[in-house]
Amino acid sequence: MNSIWQNLTLSTLSFQQWRSASYLHRFLSPLRRWRQSSFMLRWGDLLGAVLVSLVFAIAPFVSDDKSSLAVLLTACAGFWVLLTVSDGDTGNDRHTANELQTELLSPQGFWQTLANPGRSSPLATPIHFLVVLYWGVSAAATALSPVKRAALTGFSKLTLYLILFALMARVLRSPRVRSWVIGIYLHAALLVSSYGIQQKISGVAALATWVDPTSPSAKEPRVYSYLGNPNLLAAYLLPAIALSLVAVFAWRRWGPKLLAATMLVVNATCLYYTGSRGGWIGFAVMAFVLLALLFHWWNVSLPRFWRTLALPTGLGLIAAVIVLAVLVVEPLRDRVSSIFVGRNDSSNNFRINVWGAVVEMIKDRPILGIGPGNVAFNSIYPRYQRPRFSALSAYSIPLEIAVETGIIGLTCFAWLLLVTLNLGWSRLQQLRAVRNQDGFWLIGAIATLLGLLSHGFVDTVWYRPQVNTLWWLMIALIASYYTLPAETQTALEDV
Repeated sequence: MNSIWQNLTLSTLSFQQWRSASYLHRFLSPLRRWRQSSFMLRWGDLLGAVLVSLVFAIAPFVSDDKSSLAVLLTACAGFWVLLTVSDGDTGNDRHTANELQTELLSPQGFWQTLANPGRSSPLATPIHFLVVLYWGVSAAATALSPVKRAALTGFSKLTLYLILFALMARVLRSPRVRSWVIGIYLHAALLVSSYGIQQKISGVAALATWVDPTSPSAKEPRVYSYLGNPNLLAAYLLPAIALSLVAVFAWRRWGPKLLAATMLVVNATCLYYTGSRGGWIGFAVMAFVLLALLFHWWNVSLPRFWRTLALPTGLGLIAAVIVLAVLVVEPLRDRVSSIFVGRNDSSNNFRINVWGAVVEMIKDRPILGIGPGNVAFNSIYPRYQRPRFSALSAYSIPLEIAVETGIIGLTCFAWLLLVTLNLGWSRLQQLRAVRNQDGFWLIGAIATLLGLLSHGFVDTVWYRPQVNTLWWLMIALIASYYTLPAETQTALEDV
């Protein structure tokens, strides 16, 4: 049974032996020699980190109809290709976790480590394999799409996101870069949340009908900050809440810890003011996962009595606080209760009708779907649309994936999640054993993935660039912790 699980989660898979025997890898040796003489590419990973940081610095402040983010994503893709085709042998420069940590803490080794973060984390991981497989399924769905030109637009966007993932997984192997990129995103989110709270204080007019006008909560304004949509803002803030919480423990000095605590309060407050029911569901799931993983991290140092009672006590307290808040805070109670009234709420009724039409689309093309992207969806959906229920997406991540890439794509995506979460959990155990503080970022990434997925079951803001880049940041964050299986690494060192 254990071997079946290892095969399913690709726990023993290694691309390093394939790479050393690859004819393509040998063919690119002139490029590797050129890279060794290039001053710029000596700092390739650091320059890649700068490009990645720019993505998260500007993403919430540019609208979807602007080309600046697309140009930046294209630059990231081109730079990743340049780094990858000229990359040298990664087998001769490995560090143990303790050696790498010592080097990072040494001022002399700081810049050297940024330029070359070491090879204890290989460039290719089982997550990369599933990402490439998902890309291949999407390519097949595009080729067989009934609206090929529209699907090609979505496929090109997906390709940019997946290459961004590959670049992030590469540069985030350096703990310093990892902390910096997360810090830049958290600072951007702090600005976004602060403006959202300012909108609540000064009053803001809704830009769309986001609440049933007959609902008691219709009188409560919903903030949207720079993102123009409260549901999109809520999804954008979920990673900020998780990462700011774990930053309180991961950042070592008191100044950054206090800043992280401030970010946590501001982000959580702004999330509440969005009035996003999907965002609140994602937050509840994320909070429970965060508490469970943090308890798991600390339980080895707890007294024996609390090792058994701490987790159920903590989860019970969170549940009690949530229930009490729903009962006492009237706007919260009105919004939460609207979840359970079914079609009596116009937003619920709209989604139910869209979901019904999307299911019919899936039934007609169940294998590979209609092709990726909202342009393809908008080309096909009107044929199945129910009267007065036009839609730009499926309003559910599983349904969106199924309608775009069929059952094959949905299965591949589920496999990718399984492998990612398994890798994150196994690396968390290793970091917990040596009390490495970087394990807190893994806790935040795992909780964020599950929170965004929970939100995504009832909405598809996940496909907007401000959120999609964050989704792949979490995947890349987990992938950056990957290390070779012990037996594979030993075999390579003997070559």
